[in-house]
Amino acid sequence: MPKNIQIATLGGGCFWCTEAVFQHVKGVEKVVSGYSGGNAPGKPTYREICSGLTGHAEVIQITFDANIVSYENLLVIFMTTHDPTTLNRQGADRGTQYRSVIYHHNQIQEKIAAEVLVQVQQFYKNKIVTEISPLNIFYDATEEHQDFYKKNNGQGYCIYVIEPKLAKLRDLHADKLV
Repeated sequence: MPKNIQIATLGGGCFWCTEAVFQHVKGVEKVVSGYSGGNAPGKPTYREICSGLTGHAEVIQITFDANIVSYENLLVIFMTTHDPTTLNRQGADRGTQYRSVIYHHNQIQEKIAAEVLVQVQQFYKNKIVTEISPLNIFYDATEEHQDFYKKNNGQGYCIYVIEPKLAKLRDLHADKLV
């Protein structure tokens, strides 16, 4: 069967966490950490993003084979491995750069995203605040920010922040893992 390659762009707090989650999902071919959603001119630096002044969010861009994992399944994994009910915050990370956001690439993705948010709301006590917006531009982060968990899994941030998300992924979506 030929591949059905598609792209999804998601922000759920620090991109190191979401990157690590999706690198373990069957059908995901590539995950790139980066920035989107802002209006600052030119490619922003990590320091500029961290300031919160660019309007960009830390995001990941996922290249996946939709014959193996659907866009809907990716969104369900996304919505259940971060807290989509906290506005501009994930854990200790605070600011608009850490917002929960789905950047859709077309109207089909936009429709699916809206449906998934309604579908998963029942699992949360608080209202989901995940933004759904069209993707305008994506800037990839520098090489030092790519594959962060793979390169630094013994670091404290990886142990105390990323590994619990990976455990949640294994608990909720074991059938979708590599």
